[in-house]
Amino acid sequence: MKNSELQKLRTQIIEQTKEALRNSTSPDHLIIQSINTVMELDKVTNTLSTRLREWYSLYYPELERKIEDHKKFAELVLKEERAEDSFGSILAKEDLDAIKQLADNILQLIQARYEQEQYLKVVMKKHCPNILSLAGVTIGAKLIDLGRSLKRLALLPASTIQLLGAEKALFRHLKTGARSPKYGILFEHQIIQKAQRKNRGKAARMLADKLSLCARLDFFKGEFKADQYEKEIEEKLEL
Repeated sequence: MKNSELQKLRTQIIEQTKEALRNSTSPDHLIIQSINTVMELDKVTNTLSTRLREWYSLYYPELERKIEDHKKFAELVLKEERAEDSFGSILAKEDLDAIKQLADNILQLIQARYEQEQYLKVVMKKHCPNILSLAGVTIGAKLIDLGRSLKRLALLPASTIQLLGAEKALFRHLKTGARSPKYGILFEHQIIQKAQRKNRGKAARMLADKLSLCARLDFFKGEFKADQYEKEIEEKLEL
């Protein structure tokens, strides 16, 4: 083969590789990157909110005990004046300004988290509407992340979906004989939370079964049945 032919073949291979890479990004990748961004934002926000509470408590300790919500607390730090009978220390303006700057940064992180979640809803509504509707945006995206793709999630048995997120507890059970976990991230789902404590294991099995069906419907582009599945679960559990 002549050098010119080799060069032409090399150019064709490079172009084909570039095209394959351009087309390799799937909605799964977008969902996984976005939910990991949401989780990182949650982690940073919680850490900084704890720091803000400790810092602001030097000045106004009573407020920290009144407000549990991080967003509301940060908003109050920016606008609320300290009570005259507070037990807190008197701080200089530059100290208070630094604290308020941290509160403002936290509110920006919370807004960024909200925007990421709205983006996730848009992608998931197109790619996996049944998962989105039954699991919710955060749990649904986490399931796709833990399953590594919608395709793999659709192929997993319901019993495995039920325990996604509980891998450490499952490994401990297998290694030491400790109590077997009943659920992973599905524990966060409102159906599990609303179920009576004695029925939570049953609720998790039912939910995982329906989510398995949702994943298959979404992957194979089937019809929308999530609302029907949710109603069936709630009726059987008498929620």
